[in-house]
Amino acid sequence: MNKYFIVHKPYRILSQFSSPDGKQTLKNIFDVPSNVYPVGRLDYDSEGLLLLTDDKKLNELLLDPSFGHEREYWVQVEGMISQQAIDKLQQGVEININGKIYRSKKCRIKTFPSSSPKVSDRIPPIRFRKNIPDSWISIILTEGKNRQVRKMTSSVGHPTLRLIRYRIENVTLGELTPGEMRIISQEEMYNLLKIKNR
Repeated sequence: MNKYFIVHKPYRILSQFSSPDGKQTLKNIFDVPSNVYPVGRLDYDSEGLLLLTDDKKLNELLLDPSFGHEREYWVQVEGMISQQAIDKLQQGVEININGKIYRSKKCRIKTFPSSSPKVSDRIPPIRFRKNIPDSWISIILTEGKNRQVRKMTSSVGHPTLRLIRYRIENVTLGELTPGEMRIISQEEMYNLLKIKNR
C-alpha cells in the first residue's frame, strides 16, 4: 500500500534526502520510509507545502504540465506592490529560464486584507529595514518553472523576500508549522489533488 505525507518544509532545507555538500535535507527533519521521495521540489530558500510519497504514478500525474494543477504561493515582496505591477504579473511577464526568454502564463494574484497572512516566524528572520516597506501577495500558478515566482516579482521591481507554498489544488498547509508532517490516505490525497485514481 502506498504512503502519502504532507509536510511543511522549513527554510534552508533541501527538498531531497541526501546532500553532496553537507546542507540539511528532509532526512534531518522528517522520519519516513527510505523509498519515499518528494513530488516536485521547493528551493532551498523557499518554505511550505511539500508532498512525499512512494507512489510513482502520482508523481507523473502531478508533474505533467498538461494537467495544470494550481499551486498557491504566499509571497512577501520588497516595497508596496502597486495594482499596475499586479496586473502585469497576472497577464504574464518575460523571465529568463535556462538562458532563454520565457513568458509566464496568465496567473491569479490576491492581496491580503490585513498587512500579512498568518505565518510562522522564519528562522533566521527576514532582515528588517524600516525605511523600505514590504507587502504580501498570493500568486496562483498552473506551472512551475525554476525559481519562477522570484523571477516574476523581480521583473516588476519587487524582489521576493520570503516565499511560502501554501497550496497544491486543495492540499494545503493547514495548521502545519515548519518541520511538521501529516499522514493521509491515498483516497484523500487523490481527491484533494483532483486526480482520478486510474
